[in-house]
Amino acid sequence: MSITEVTCGPVRRYVITGGPSAGKEAVIEAVVKAGLPCSADEAARNIYRAHRARLGRHLQVGDRREYSREVLAAFVAEYTAHTAGVRFYNRGIPDGYGWDRFFGLEPYPELEEANRTYRYDTILVLDPLDRFEDEQDVVWAKEREIRRVHELIVQGYYDAGYAPVFVPADDAESRLDFICANLRLARPSIEE
Repeated sequence: MSITEVTCGPVRRYVITGGPSAGKEAVIEAVVKAGLPCSADEAARNIYRAHRARLGRHLQVGDRREYSREVLAAFVAEYTAHTAGVRFYNRGIPDGYGWDRFFGLEPYPELEEANRTYRYDTILVLDPLDRFEDEQDVVWAKEREIRRVHELIVQGYYDAGYAPVFVPADDAESRLDFICANLRLARPSIEE
């Protein structure tokens, strides 16, 4: 499969998600390295970092709704910007259900509407790894909370009407092979 076939064919949207310590960053890097169109940055993480810098602390329940709405707007903008070919997303709109529930919040009307309007073709949930990968960035997620966040994210996709594909814990290249085989998507040959 050539890059042209991947970027110019019918629109296909694939979300790569999972809780903290699922190895998402390494899988996203493998997707990008393979030449597949992908959102390399995680909008939610960048927005979180901006909130943390502004507040001088980690998000608390009272901060969560504003943060959630900013993340939703970023996800919708990324979704609508994609108009042709394959695209992998670093998290998707239904992630908001899981993260909001983690903070004890109920879904809000804009999130509900976005989940009805903007639909993805396949949700790929990375099974958690045995190690916590980013202790410096997400220190609020204690190890005992990692599994809970993961379960809430998965439940959010079920609640949004998806049947996620679970990607076994493994090295990033093996996970990418699993993803491509499941999607019947050959790794593209990069044209020079």
